[in-house]
Amino acid sequence: MPSGGCHCGQVRYETTGDVLHHAICHCSDCRKSSGAPMVGWIAYRSDGFAVTSGRAKEHASSEHGRRYFCADCGTGLYYINEAMLPGIVDIQSATLDEPEAVPPGAHIQWAEHLGWAETLDQLPKFERFPG
Repeated sequence: MPSGGCHCGQVRYETTGDVLHHAICHCSDCRKSSGAPMVGWIAYRSDGFAVTSGRAKEHASSEHGRRYFCADCGTGLYYINEAMLPGIVDIQSATLDEPEAVPPGAHIQWAEHLGWAETLDQLPKFERFPG
């Protein structure tokens, strides 16, 4: 049963059932709410998702979109939009205890991607920090 939580451990969640999709989102709303250039989202049926400890704070990021995060450490956790994604909870996949278990299958909202995202694979790679 996949599980995860926030950075400080106050909010924990569990999921059951099959992964519906896992995608990397490039929209400006995700960038602003996360402070990151893109966000991984993994979707499950809402009835297979439960917060098992703590309580996430809700932020209305759009008319129907609700983003949930830890009020203590600020970690973005999950997103619900019943108008666009009925019966689905989108979890920020990096908050999973095993985030490598299901690789993403697509980029979404590519129309809003940062131009330099196209060349990220060309950047030098360091095991930790540059010497």
